[in-house]
Formats: sequence, structure tokens, C-alpha cells
Amino acid sequence: MKRRDLLKALALLPSTAMLGISSQVMAAPATQNRLLLVFLRGGYDASNLLIPTSSNFYYESRPNIAIARPGSTPDAALALNADWGLHPALRETIYTMFQQGEAAFIPFAGTEDLTRSHFETQDSIEMGQPLNGSRNFHSGFMNRLAKVLGNNGKMTAMSFTDQLPLAMQGSAHIANTALRNVSKNNIDQRQRDLILQMYADTSLSQAVRDGFAMRDEVAREMQEEMNSANRNAISTKGLELEAQRIARLMREKYALGFIDVGGWDTHVNQGGSSGTLAVKFEELGRGLAAYRKEMGDNWRNTTVVVISEFGRTFRENGKHGTDHGHGSVYWVLGGGIKGGQVAGEQIALEAGKLFQNRDYPVLNEYRAVLGGLFGRIYGLNANQLDQVFAGVKARDLGLA
Repeated sequence: MKRRDLLKALALLPSTAMLGISSQVMAAPATQNRLLLVFLRGGYDASNLLIPTSSNFYYESRPNIAIARPGSTPDAALALNADWGLHPALRETIYTMFQQGEAAFIPFAGTEDLTRSHFETQDSIEMGQPLNGSRNFHSGFMNRLAKVLGNNGKMTAMSFTDQLPLAMQGSAHIANTALRNVSKNNIDQRQRDLILQMYADTSLSQAVRDGFAMRDEVAREMQEEMNSANRNAISTKGLELEAQRIARLMREKYALGFIDVGGWDTHVNQGGSSGTLAVKFEELGRGLAAYRKEMGDNWRNTTVVVISEFGRTFRENGKHGTDHGHGSVYWVLGGGIKGGQVAGEQIALEAGKLFQNRDYPVLNEYRAVLGGLFGRIYGLNANQLDQVFAGVKARDLGLA
């Protein structure tokens, strides 16, 4: 075994999840518009998903993890327009959808919540209520949408999660599936012993031992925060494996769905065009592409929205990772959307334009953006949208 192969193996920590169906409802009509909300728990690094390729400041701020400007090499960003590129790990999946007008991105999106706390910001987004004043922690915006659409709660909706998330809680009856996480390290104890034995009488013996020790230490330090941020969400690998089953259920039974995907809290060694984050993007892209394929003709009536609690710091940190930020990038996918565009209010990314000199600002408030999208998809009027996002004026970005 070559040393670089060993180090590569040590870096891989995949996990899978299995989906068990625990409830049944009446099937949704074939002509019903379908919406799946995908919540990336952990705060994904949006700046390395939608790359600001026209910004010199981006490349100055990320000397080790930046994605190269569009070019002929496989590690270069995929050009979307003169200012933005897409991570190359999505070349065969989301980029293809974008070229076909079935994918769009909304940068500088997010919430007014400034805590940068996984828990508090996730809760704020899922409730979809004003931050000031009293809030109902048993009323999520997806549940309220289901109630508006389904005439007193008869909407066929399902949450593909272990527990009913806050976004789906409320007066409308929404069931959830039982998800069982199954995690397995690439290198078990037997393999570890073999590797140590292989290098025992070489000059690399101590380096290999030190490498295992450092790996264990980092894993202990990071796992607690990662698990907490994930809230039992499946991994990107889990989404890929289950996407077809979820699509069949959405196609045959449900018109409104929710799934959360964990593993996005990349404080250390997140990588650039390759590495930990690139693998997650590739797996997520494959999962969403599999979902699209399995939906078949119903993809014309399907919209998928991908969000996260916040973005991450624009500058990389001292550990070649990124920390909790503010503004993010939302994705909108679907067979009937007006894709092939980067939508919403935007600014040139230069020194002095960052929020608190560290993060993307939020220029496209998520309730206004989602309200505008819901209004377009379902033909909801201002009064109906106010029942979903009280006091918020919907903002139509022309995506549906």
C-alpha cells in the first residue's frame, strides 16, 4: 500500500442510512404540483458550491480551498455566467440540469437570525416566524403550507426523517418515516493492525502511528459538534441510496415532502475541487439526479428546494476549513421551473462588502423568497401566503 493511498483511506468516513416506511395516506393526484424541501444541516459552504469566479477577493481569501476559475482542467469551476461558476463535482448532475433550464441558484439567501448557532438558526428557519416577539415552537412553515394547500390539513405530506422536524409540526396531520442510520468506518481495527504491522520496521512507522493518533483525536473533537448539528439527518451517501425510494413515494402518494441531510459542518480540511466537501457535493448531486430520474413524467410538476441554516465564513480558517457564517445559497430544481439562472439580489464580492467583515450578507430573505416561489407554484394569493409567513411580503424571483 502506498502512503498516499493510506492517507486517502484514513480521510474517508462514509455512512449510509436506510428508510423504513411507517405510514400510509391517500395518493396525491397525478397532476398535483409536488414540492420537496431538502435541508442541509450543519451549514454548508455555499462559497465553494456557487463560486464567485469574477471576484479576485474570493481567491485571495481562500488560498488553499478556492475552486479554480472556469477552464479546460477537470478541477475548474463550471461556468454559469460571467460572475458565477459551479463546483466541478456537480458536472454530471446539477450542472446538466442547469444547462437544461431545470436548476437555478439564489446567492445571498438566508435568515435574519445572527446567532450562528446550528440549533437556534435551524429552529428559526423551520418555524418561519418573526424573530421578535413570541414564537410558536409547534408551528412549522411547511405544516402551515400543507394546511393552506390541503383545506384544513388534508394535504398529502410526508417527512422522510427519523422524527417529525419542526418545519412539519403543527395542526395539519403530517406523518414521518423511520430512518435508521448505519455508519461504518473504512478502516476497522483489524485493518488498522495490518497497516501498523506493514509499516512496523520502516522509517514511516512512527509517522503512521502518529497519523492514527491524530485522526482519533480530531474525530473525538469534531464528532460531538457534527452529530449535534446533524440532528440525526442522513448523510449525503444516505440520500443517494434512498432517493429513488423517496421519489417513488412522492410520485405515488405525497405532494409535499421534507428530508434533511447532515454532515456539512466543515471546520477542518474541507478541501477544494477534491476532498471532503467535494465528495459530499458529488453524492448530493447524484442523489438529486436519481430523484429526478425516478420522478419520471411527474418531474414536470416537481420543485425541489435545497436550503441550509447558514453559510460559512468567506475566508478560510487556519485549519483549511470554514466556520459558521451568515448568508447562504439556495438551490431550486424542477422540470417546470425557469432555471438556468442565478437569481435574486446580488453584489460584487469585494473587501468591505462582507457582512461583519466575514460572511455573505443576506440580501434575499428566505421567507420572502419561499413565499414568492410558493405563490408561483400553487397560485396562492397574498392572504394565503400570509398564513404561511405572517407579515412577510412575498418576493417573486421569476423561477416558477
